[in-house]
Amino acid sequence: MKAKVHVTLKQGVLDPQGKAVLHALEALGFGGVKSVRQGKFIELDLTETDPKKAAAAVEAMCKKLLANTVIEDYRVDISEG
Repeated sequence: MKAKVHVTLKQGVLDPQGKAVLHALEALGFGGVKSVRQGKFIELDLTETDPKKAAAAVEAMCKKLLANTVIEDYRVDISEG
């Protein structure tokens, strides 16, 4: 199974990296960007073959290591692969 994890800052949490990217885009002439929120993408190749067990394992990984659940949200997508 493959797991794709998208981690982003929760709404209301300041995103200094997003601001830096926004300013860099403006400096490069891309003025049509209203705001930028930056996050991270993690792809896992799992040995688990049961989608429900794989999802549960990745949820546990996110809560324990991959995401700081105090300030970050995450989304998990499981697929065969």
